[in-house]
Amino acid sequence: MIGCYGKYMTIPEFFTYTVVFLALYVQVFFMVTYFEHRKKLRALKNEPLPELVNPPKVAIIVPCWNEEKTVHGTIASILALDYPEHLLEVIAVDDGSTDTTWDELLQYKDHPRVRIFQKENGGKHTAINFGIDNTDADIVGGLDADSFVAPDALRRMIGMFQADPETMAVTPSLIVDQPKNILQFAQRIEYNMSTYNKKMLSLLGAIHVTPGPFSLFRKPLFDKIGKFKKAHNTEDQELAYRMQEHHQKIEHSLNSFIYTRAPDTVKKLYTQRLRWIYGFIQNTNDYRRLLFKREYLNFSFFTLPSGIVSILAVIYLSLVFAYDAILFIIKKITQYSIAGFNHGVLPNIHFDLFYIDTGAVTIVTLFLYVVLLFSIVMGTRMNKQGSGFSWHILAYLLIYSVIAPFWLLKAVWNTIARRGQPAWR
Repeated sequence: MIGCYGKYMTIPEFFTYTVVFLALYVQVFFMVTYFEHRKKLRALKNEPLPELVNPPKVAIIVPCWNEEKTVHGTIASILALDYPEHLLEVIAVDDGSTDTTWDELLQYKDHPRVRIFQKENGGKHTAINFGIDNTDADIVGGLDADSFVAPDALRRMIGMFQADPETMAVTPSLIVDQPKNILQFAQRIEYNMSTYNKKMLSLLGAIHVTPGPFSLFRKPLFDKIGKFKKAHNTEDQELAYRMQEHHQKIEHSLNSFIYTRAPDTVKKLYTQRLRWIYGFIQNTNDYRRLLFKREYLNFSFFTLPSGIVSILAVIYLSLVFAYDAILFIIKKITQYSIAGFNHGVLPNIHFDLFYIDTGAVTIVTLFLYVVLLFSIVMGTRMNKQGSGFSWHILAYLLIYSVIAPFWLLKAVWNTIARRGQPAWR
């Protein structure tokens, strides 16, 4: 293979060029989609609350497992929604908690708008399905018991259902609630970028997750394609895959904000993301029949392949970086052992433009970071979290560059070794 300046390209160089190009392609595709729809997106930012005509009955299911500290806030945020009270019910399902969650829910036993249930532990999907089976509402949704919904979110989302009868699910925008440490601030940046990505996928008709915090569904959908499944502990993703397979439309409501608690330690974040990535790999394998099929459009040709490419790109580039770092350390140790510390390790540092790497990979990688920064800024503005520029972006890039490869590698290894699905927490 011929590389730059007519030199032959090595196999590692070929893979490096390939993964960097594919990663850049994904981000540029999102950017092109943004500019293609920028007028519509600008109008959405200041979109007024919709006037609802004959609003439907809505049931919000709160699956609970050891949520004694947060369940009150979750239910209170639902009860505070700007929606006709007689058309909104809360169904709280204690899925075999081992703490005092049930005692907390008992405080709502006489509440006219809250129904509480207790069942043996069977997993989140069984708690949500239990709620679906125990309501006659037209629209059903879930809200994780560590999340809180903005007062106008439901009204905006119902407006999207009423605007298009073919819409079968509507997802919200997620924001990290009250970050307290640098890890949570980094996650806020990630969630802001995810809002941008989710909106672009919505415009492409290619959403692949209906997140647990407050995604809403028309109840007849579950009669058509079935209810939630365990799905490697990522039931919200599997349902979206199934909806795409059955050509059921999923929309994203840009101004419907849900505030969710983010992991506050590296261990908790690692456990959560390992479950997410492992679930993506397994669900994609389960639905591999959808890949590169014309009838599934952008979901088939962009969403699934780009997810696979992103995982492989991060793993490959991380391994290359680690390999180069190890060689550098070995080289410096060798120099020290031969020439001593002052002569062998400390270089004679002086700045010269001649030594700046202007190779194709460097230029493309820098452009990739520029495009990535664009998606972060746009997502932050979409989530109405400020101008978009913050030093937390640097924290996000540094922290995730270090720890993300570990859960990606572990998820791939678990898949290859058939280790089974990771724990929920």
